[in-house]
Amino acid sequence: MNSMQKLKKSHVGVELVRLLATEGDRIFSTDRARELSSKVGIKDSYLWEALFHLRRNKWIVSLRRGLYAISPSVPGVNPAHEFEIAMALVNPAAISHWSALQHHGMTDQVHRKVFVLTTATSVPRVRGAKVGRNGSDGYSVGKTVYKFVQVKLERFYGTEKVWIGEARVVITDPERTLLDGLSRPQYCGDFAEVLQAFRLRGKELNFERIVDYALRQDTATAKRLGWVLDNLGTGPAYLELLERVPIKGYRKLDPTGPRNGSYNRRWMVQENLPGKVTP
Repeated sequence: MNSMQKLKKSHVGVELVRLLATEGDRIFSTDRARELSSKVGIKDSYLWEALFHLRRNKWIVSLRRGLYAISPSVPGVNPAHEFEIAMALVNPAAISHWSALQHHGMTDQVHRKVFVLTTATSVPRVRGAKVGRNGSDGYSVGKTVYKFVQVKLERFYGTEKVWIGEARVVITDPERTLLDGLSRPQYCGDFAEVLQAFRLRGKELNFERIVDYALRQDTATAKRLGWVLDNLGTGPAYLELLERVPIKGYRKLDPTGPRNGSYNRRWMVQENLPGKVTP
């Protein structure tokens, strides 16, 4: 292939990207690219090569096999938001944990990872990486790392749809986000950060909703919530519901902390916080 032919094919590849952007396909599949390729003069036999050159020249980013996003470096095109990309990587998906805390204004700490709650048994991962029940250490797309937190179907609730730029995405609501922080504080910074998030939510916290969520979670999380709400001065009706949850033995208040500290008999938790920090 001479230089003129290469230039021509490179040009039609760029035209394909611009057409995809015009059609609103900031995230697109190989099949979608094939549908539009004939409009810019790309033969079906050349499509894979065109996509290869577009990736190499950073016009598009590969999300997973057969799925791409238009690169933020393409002039005149609003790139796909990282939350929008998360929705395309796995289904079902909800932005969660630290990412949801940030979105709801319950933390001022910024984390490069995007946390994604999903019931999918198979999630995108780096080749060769092992995946446990809580997902891998992360799946990179460009400069963003996606952390998948896998849960059973009955634990996938407490979500809402929001607009992020031009995309509509699913995210855990404030109450579900706080509850997730009590069960997996390591995905929200740490337990102290979760307690601070409760403080920031303050009077806007929907007590009825978060107690209802907690009663659908494991008993340890319900007791931790009871301890937090008790220290926030919540009404006795909600506390009684959590207090009645049966549990055998004491659980650590901070599930990631050491097993030390005083025992709280009412909530059956060991207050393993430095200086017994309260909300």
